[in-house]
Amino acid sequence: MPAPVTLPRLSWGDVDRPAVLLAHGLGSDGALMWRFGTALADAGRHAVAVDLRGHGDAPRALDYTIAAYAADLAATRPPHGGAWEAVVAHSLGGAAATVAAGDPAWTRRLVLVDPAILLADRDREIVRASQEQAFADPTAAAVRAQHPDWHPTDVELKARATQRASRWAIEQTSLQNTTWDVRADAAALTVPTHVIGADPAVHSIFTGSLADEVRRNPVVTMSVVAGAGHSPHRDRPDETVAQLMAALG
Repeated sequence: MPAPVTLPRLSWGDVDRPAVLLAHGLGSDGALMWRFGTALADAGRHAVAVDLRGHGDAPRALDYTIAAYAADLAATRPPHGGAWEAVVAHSLGGAAATVAAGDPAWTRRLVLVDPAILLADRDREIVRASQEQAFADPTAAAVRAQHPDWHPTDVELKARATQRASRWAIEQTSLQNTTWDVRADAAALTVPTHVIGADPAVHSIFTGSLADEVRRNPVVTMSVVAGAGHSPHRDRPDETVAQLMAALG
């Protein structure tokens, strides 16, 4: 794996409780995982969210391959060492966490939220257009207009995440991953893994034949958040958190 950078952290809950790592998606940051963080803390866990390289306060770099994102996550360990109780990872974070989980000592469980396991050309174009739109007007008003049902905190933090991200890093994440495909890593997973999928009727990047293929690995299970798009923790937070807690047991 590439040389890792040290990722900045936000945390919720008692540091002496079982620790769960939260990894965000492209163009977001650790603060946008707040809904998971607060729920996990209320349930007696210690949640740690990181800013991925090129995002938020994380170091900038030249390498924005999935392997580089994965190296950073693999080097991120719980406050007291050992393995994470679970890693909860969205979209790009889900792809990177899938690769990082090749080390069975890193986490005991994975929860992947509409993970970017494979991006076909159509999905890549949707992602590119979405990021261009976000950078064209990185204000809370623009986010609110696009997502009127989001919690005010999500609106505020999404605008701030765009303003703090490196536009070059976001562009390079697409350009440097000419083949965006971690299906082999998903097939090799050995830790219990649950996918919280978005609703294909709204927009999901983990559905259809891709979901069927990944679920051939017997450690992988899946649920879908009805009515939610690619960011179910912002579109339908209560149901998404309920599915997370059910997955963690």
